[in-house]
Amino acid sequence: MIIRKQQDIRSSEITPRDVFFDRRRFLSTAATVGAGAIATATLPGLCRQAFADKLTTVPSKYTVPDTQTPYGKATTYNNFYEFGTDKDEPAKNAHTLRTRPWTVTVDGLVAKKLTFDIDTLMSYRPIESRVYRHRCVEAWSMVIPWDGYSLSEFIKAVNPLPSAKYIQFLSLVDRKQMPDLPGGFTWPYSEGLRMDEAMHPLALICFGCYGEALPNQNGAPIRVVLPWKYGFKSAKSIVSIRFTDKQPHTLWNDSAANEYGFYSNVNPSVDHPRWSQAHERRIDSSLFPKTIPTQLFNGYSEVASLYNGMDLKKNY
Repeated sequence: MIIRKQQDIRSSEITPRDVFFDRRRFLSTAATVGAGAIATATLPGLCRQAFADKLTTVPSKYTVPDTQTPYGKATTYNNFYEFGTDKDEPAKNAHTLRTRPWTVTVDGLVAKKLTFDIDTLMSYRPIESRVYRHRCVEAWSMVIPWDGYSLSEFIKAVNPLPSAKYIQFLSLVDRKQMPDLPGGFTWPYSEGLRMDEAMHPLALICFGCYGEALPNQNGAPIRVVLPWKYGFKSAKSIVSIRFTDKQPHTLWNDSAANEYGFYSNVNPSVDHPRWSQAHERRIDSSLFPKTIPTQLFNGYSEVASLYNGMDLKKNY
């Protein structure tokens, strides 16, 4: 293989990702390692450069017709405490995050421990563009076209054991890249789901938004998006995925269990202790956000069966 500098490569010479990588490549990586081994799949530098900016996406049926939040607002009004606790700070500070090289480790209750290069994960399945409602626990919301594929596809490929009942996501913590990491929290950022929640087709493993690779402040280079839950459940900048038979610890639930439940489904009937959840401010192109009623499960009624028989006020 001849690898040339990026500036010497014409766009017409770049092999399309869906031609160069497919499902067989991903699965063969997992299948060829021995028990307990770590498989690291790294793409050539040429392909990594080709994936660094624009994404090739396909349409998705998992899309709402709501008016989209402008890109500029979705990328400058963020919660990402590792880069600042004010909404405008992540966009200012997250330039210190290095997203290449980047690997994601899979361990816990799986047949084999695996480590995947980020670009291999991006190439495993066609990347869908899904326009999702995104609801923050602080009672504001956006409508964002997220780019990725169903988390269930990834889970099936890594072959968790039948005893796995939960999945945990751990984010990067690196004080060199996050020099203003706030105190008072147990880092790294941790979030989790029941396995049936993670396997729902709406749960998205995400690499981009608006047809571009994720901006650092939005959780680059890999995050999850769970549109029926409050935004803090959608872990950003993931470096480790673990399967467990016990409900995992999560940062916000550990920090303030009376405010941030493990499930954290969007529910207008369950108020936050410090404010109502009955309404939300929809951030769009207007100067002043409009206030609209909040919908149960953020309007994604197809997930309701996951919680049959549960007391949604107790299991908030």
